Amino acid sequence: MSYLGVDVGTTGCKVIGFDEKGKILASSYREYPLYQPEEGWIELDPKEVEEAVRNCLQEVTQKLGENQPVSIGISSQGEAVVPVDEKGEPLARGIVTFDCRGDEFCPFWREEIGEERFFEITGMTLSGIGTVNKILWWKKYRPEVWNQARFFLCFEDFFAYRMGVQPAISFSLAGRTMMFDVQKESWSEEILSRAEISPSRLAQPLPSGTRLGEVSPAFREEMGWQERVVVAVGGHDQPCGAMGSGVIRPGLAMDATGTVECIAPAMSSLHLSPVMRENNLCCYHHVFSPLYLTMVYNFTGGAILRWFRDTFAQKDLESAQKTGRDVYDLLLSDLPDDPTRLYVLPHFTTTGTPYFDSHSCGVILGLSLETKRNEIIKALLEGVSLEMKFNLSLLTKAGVKVKRLRAIGGGARSKVWLQLKADVYDLPVESLSVSEAACLGASLLGRKAREGIDDLSPLINELVQVEEVYQPREEAVRRYQEKFELYQRIYPALKNQILGGKGLV
Repeated sequence: MSYLGVDVGTTGCKVIGFDEKGKILASSYREYPLYQPEEGWIELDPKEVEEAVRNCLQEVTQKLGENQPVSIGISSQGEAVVPVDEKGEPLARGIVTFDCRGDEFCPFWREEIGEERFFEITGMTLSGIGTVNKILWWKKYRPEVWNQARFFLCFEDFFAYRMGVQPAISFSLAGRTMMFDVQKESWSEEILSRAEISPSRLAQPLPSGTRLGEVSPAFREEMGWQERVVVAVGGHDQPCGAMGSGVIRPGLAMDATGTVECIAPAMSSLHLSPVMRENNLCCYHHVFSPLYLTMVYNFTGGAILRWFRDTFAQKDLESAQKTGRDVYDLLLSDLPDDPTRLYVLPHFTTTGTPYFDSHSCGVILGLSLETKRNEIIKALLEGVSLEMKFNLSLLTKAGVKVKRLRAIGGGARSKVWLQLKADVYDLPVESLSVSEAACLGASLLGRKAREGIDDLSPLINELVQVEEVYQPREEAVRRYQEKFELYQRIYPALKNQILGGKGLV
């Protein structure tokens, strides 16, 4: 017997089968491309994403052998949305989080509702990334898609529908759409009426871990599953990762390094203060009830290393393929011990919190003819970490206390980066027995639904074990604090500069 956790990310998906002790029995990963047909447009082909997920499910099933799956939970990227017909067939590519098309609808919401009221309803500060604005884009520019669409689904509810159950969306993922009333725990009539979106065209919002039903016989046969498989309401990937890393009490925060770098502290109640709103700090449902979550994040995150790998590290890729080593282990194997002389502004996609500036761009300052490749690599890590330190300072200002960080994602495998984070943040950073926390969190939601578990905390505390604690080193903390003082001035100083007729940042 096994429990499946599916994590549908922006650039790839992962499926993991866990046993009842949280041990990984089998896993599979697939990447898929992002499409940029026009400047500022970023899309996913939902058929390619679905094919990747199905291939992962089939591969994991083969590896599981007699440990056949009995439940499935889905962790999903936020905001991305797919229009589908009555059968769940996609009518267009999905528009992902950091696509810029939604920006044009922000003035509409300012006039109709106002930023303060919008935040009070949704727990999200007004910006173009919200799912509602992506739907409005189809309504305005692709009326044929708008008219044909039976549902507009995020990837969690899209896959539930494709597996044969009615589309349902977790409170946590619904909270990312900018259409959900976080206090009433339902779609906001105030917002939907102004957008002219019927709630019947959206998935039903339900608490994470709710039993939706079982996968259809046809899907089960295609996967080769011998047992009936229960489908649970899943969640947004960051809260799933937080629960899967044991972040189920205030003071603890998940630090996830994937395509996006994200720190997510658990909170005991909704926190919708002016300081939160002014700094674009959201507040929405955790997948672990009755807690809530906020997030600070940098959209470039771990993708900055992928960019370096694909652009400058062809020989490393070839060496990794020949030796069987991880290419990132090679890239990070010879970094200088001391802080670098370089400053990296990690806005290679868009900014994330607190700016939500889709026109900013990445910057590397301090280059000279003496600069070595390993300095640049370390400076990329420093840039992302200093950006997140700035965000942590905003959380403190808003009254959200973070005492310890639990690292997950691909970056959690790098001892170098974990120690660097501890030094930059001046906080203990913990590595865990399971770094694939988003999939573990999703699988626990499936297990909750199948077994009718009321309180997951004893099980989570049993399964999630701290393996190593990276303590901040006094001298490194001091030097990075000095570096941070200058780093905070870079974005404001460059924001209004002009380069080639376009804003530099």
